[in-house]
Amino acid sequence: MTNRKAFRRALLGWHRQHGRDLPWRQTRDPYAILVSEFMLQQTQVATVLPYYKDWLQRFPNFAVLARASEADVLHAWQGLGYYARARNLHSTAKRVVDRHRGQFPKSIEQMEQLPGVGKYTAHAVATFAFDQSVPIVEANTSRVLSRLFDLRVPVDSTAGRNALWDYAASLAPKKSPSAYNSALLDLGALVCLPRKPKCGICPVKKFCRAKHPESLPIKRPRPETKQLVEKHSFVASRDKLLLVQSANRWRGMWILPPTRSTSTRPIHSSHFPFTNHRITLQIFRQRERQIDNPRKRWFPFGKLDSIPIPSPHRRAIDALLN
Repeated sequence: MTNRKAFRRALLGWHRQHGRDLPWRQTRDPYAILVSEFMLQQTQVATVLPYYKDWLQRFPNFAVLARASEADVLHAWQGLGYYARARNLHSTAKRVVDRHRGQFPKSIEQMEQLPGVGKYTAHAVATFAFDQSVPIVEANTSRVLSRLFDLRVPVDSTAGRNALWDYAASLAPKKSPSAYNSALLDLGALVCLPRKPKCGICPVKKFCRAKHPESLPIKRPRPETKQLVEKHSFVASRDKLLLVQSANRWRGMWILPPTRSTSTRPIHSSHFPFTNHRITLQIFRQRERQIDNPRKRWFPFGKLDSIPIPSPHRRAIDALLN
């Protein structure tokens, strides 16, 4: 790009009029910004907004989050999915309190040593909390950059990722980098859309090299979706429900006990996606049996709302209890 100043000027001028008013942009608190970045990983802004507000009311800073139990953290996160993010955020809070005296580090190298904080998240906190002039590359900005520079290699390949970070670094300004990076994000979210990009109203159209922007970015073929069936039991007695604490996918959360029963028809069946899987959840009614697993517990129906239960299992429980 031959005139980067003109590009940035056009982008920022558009953003002053059309930028999104998001709560994490009203603060320089690295904790609040880090929470938003964790929540926004693989999750849409509209879904995150109510969770973000509730989370900050419940866990307003690193110290409060570090003292919280894992059960409370997972309960506050339930519904957002990808629960490893919640566990990593919890672990990061503990490390910030223990090793950094409660102060989030300003060094990107130190940020990247924290659980769940990769290159993008570290750069995002650096620019939005500390106004550091660093590039950011995520879904929206990678789409914008791949079109601006007509990138013809898959953006999810090593060569593609390296090219995107180089392009982003070449455009990042030394002055007001936070405002610039916010504008680039919003351009991807509002104008440079995945399908049917709004090129007619794009403020930086004259800088774009893409002849067919809707064909970009190029991505490698997705792995084939795998179909799985998971069977669980519904065991209720005297207004109590038997649950087991998961040690696998939903580690630390409470789920209906797994079963191998196929002797009866399921009393509930539903579907949900998980990474590259489509899972059929089947629930079978079973009688009370002796609890031979220390991870199993009875919970009163009235207490179910207060414990962390993954959304597919909670929807099944609600449907069966109602």
